[in-house]
Order: sequence, then structure tokens, then C-alpha cells
Amino acid sequence: MTPIRIIVCGFGNVGRAFVRLIEDKQEELISRYGIAPQIHAVVDISGAAIADPDGLPLDQLRGLMDSGQPIERMASFGRPGMSGAAVLQSIPADVLVEATPTNLVDGEPARTHINAALDKGMDVITANKGPVVLFYKDLQARMQSSGGRLFMSAATAAALPTLDVGKLCTAGARIQAVEGILNGTTNYILTRMGREGCDYATALQAAQDLGIAETDPTLDVEGFDTRNKIILIANQLFDQCLGITDVETVGITGVRREDIEKAQTDGRVIKLIGSVRRENNRLCVKVAPEALEADHPLAGVHLSEKGISFDTDSMGRITVTGGHSSPTGAAAALLKDLIHARCFQTQRQP
Repeated sequence: MTPIRIIVCGFGNVGRAFVRLIEDKQEELISRYGIAPQIHAVVDISGAAIADPDGLPLDQLRGLMDSGQPIERMASFGRPGMSGAAVLQSIPADVLVEATPTNLVDGEPARTHINAALDKGMDVITANKGPVVLFYKDLQARMQSSGGRLFMSAATAAALPTLDVGKLCTAGARIQAVEGILNGTTNYILTRMGREGCDYATALQAAQDLGIAETDPTLDVEGFDTRNKIILIANQLFDQCLGITDVETVGITGVRREDIEKAQTDGRVIKLIGSVRRENNRLCVKVAPEALEADHPLAGVHLSEKGISFDTDSMGRITVTGGHSSPTGAAAALLKDLIHARCFQTQRQP
């Protein structure tokens, strides 16, 4: 059994769901994978809880979460005002789980957390897109220098296995193109417009009423969330260092009911697609609504479901759909990356 010392930065819905999974699956992680993850520190906006060298007691941590109290109030372990950077400097650990809110302006505080962890040679498992989208080249250089590794499944469509399929399951094949429905909110809106014949505003309001769309849905409906995910996928699978200015991005706010009806008349369905294609020895990366043929494997992905399709030279087309679009789904992707990092991927990234 291999103990794994973990620091969790970010204790919102995803961070809490990750800790719950670690507690709920302790026996399975030991018996099936031979690992014993230990939460040595949890950091949130107003403080931290630290327990070194034995890890935080998960039953007490669960009680704190259930009571809704901030992490710095955890009896005997709370550290009011302590930052993630300070925690990373003060205690040894093997893995950073980064689950703070995404910041696409300067990537903070996640950028500081990830840099500090990589510089110490730690593995980093992130649900936060910000630093990876904005500073991918710098992170690659840090990994080369320190030997640390970066895993980002939770940042590329959460529970939907995107990078796993693209990096592992297509080994030996050349990926010619990737197409993905990577945002559940926009797919829900377009599905409602198609099924009910309603306009964009009505479908958006329905998504907001159900909690599928945020009060400010800009990140989703303007295509920016899909853009961020397809950047990470392109960089990982096509060995690129793309940024947000490299991707032509069009959202769904301009899709009219008439557009949906015209597509249906032609036997097509409109979906917001993030795509990467090799075209004339160059890579074309874009996000835009596309009218897919009815037999396209992503045409049947409805409501808040997501999907990704890989076109390869020797394996043909490979498509995966589904995966929970929820904090638990994102937490499950973090746990999956932890298992892969410690059990199956023994070689360091270049």
C-alpha cells in the first residue's frame, strides 16, 4: 500500500466532492489500486486546515462539510488566513489537487499554487483551466525542469473522458480531427430549441430555471468554455502551445429558431462544436455552431450531455458520450487522474 500525501486547494463544490470520494472509496482504492490517499491539507479563500504527517481525519472533515463551516474552523487543524502558497511551502506532499475557481485574466491563485507544486516536483491534478490555458508553455518548461507532472482531465469536460481516449486509447494511430460537444449548458439550450420550437431566450431561461445555466451565462453561451477546453485538448493531443487568441470562437447567442428549423428540414441538427483539424499541413482550431448530419455520432447527444469524436487514420472514428456534468463528475475526473498518475503512468512527462 502506497500512502499519497495530498494538498487540496479550493474547497467549493468540486473540492468537497473530491474529499467525499476519497473517504467513500478508501477501501476500494487500497484493495484495487494499492494506494492510500491522505488529505494532508485543505485550503479555501479564508484559511486552511493542516495535518502533517498523518493527514486530516476524514470523519471530522466530513462533519465540517456537512455542517457548512469554513475549513479554518476545523478543530485542532484550522489555520485562519493561511494561503495555498503558504501551505505548499510549509508541508511536504506528493500531489496538489487544484480546484479553485477558474480565472482567465491572470490565472490566480491557481497559477501560484501550480507553479509552486511543479517546482517541488509534485504531481498536479487540476480542474482549473485558467493557468493551463493562459500559461501552458511556461508550465511545460517547469515540468521539464522539475520532473513534476500535470493532469487535467477535470478541466477538459469533467467526467467525459477526452484526453484519456485521445492519449491512451488511440496509441499508434494518428488523430486527424477532434470534434466535441464540450459544454452541457449550450447543448441543453440547443436541444430545447430543436424539440420545442422555442427561441434562444426562452430556452436559456428554462436552463437557468433548472440551474443548468448560470445567472450570467456568458462563459458558456459565447463559446468561451468550449474554447478553453478545446485549447487544452489541442495542446495535449497535437503537441501545441495554443492560447485563447488562436481559436476562432462563435457562441450560440446568434442561433435563431429559423436556423434550427432550416437544419431540421435538411435532416440536420445544430450543435456547438469545438474542433481541431489537420488541414493542408496546418492545424485549424475553432468553436462554432455547426449543422451536423443526422448520422453524425454527435448528433444524438442531447440536453446537458457532452461528447467527443476522434477521426483517426487507422482506427477510424471513435466517439465517447456521457459523463456527469456536475461537481461529482469533476471530482471523479480528479480521482481518475490521481489513480492514473500513481498507478499507471510511471514515466515523467517530457
